[in-house]
Amino acid sequence: MKKLDILAAGLLVVGGVNWGLVSVANLDLVARTFGLDFGESNSASKAVYGLVGLAALYQIAQNGGIRRRWSQDTGIRTA
Repeated sequence: MKKLDILAAGLLVVGGVNWGLVSVANLDLVARTFGLDFGESNSASKAVYGLVGLAALYQIAQNGGIRRRWSQDTGIRTA
């Protein structure tokens, strides 16, 4: 499960950076990565956007479980 936690967190970082760039620089990094212009999409970019959305839902649903899994190994206790 920890690998899935890391994957979801990484996808959320990708999504957050992408939205930050959209806001600040009017640049869609995911679209640019796949050779598209701002606002365009293809099946690959839609897959990335979908995975980012699923990662967010996973983080919401598993918030307590993620905290328990990671605090047990590191000795850090959360409230």
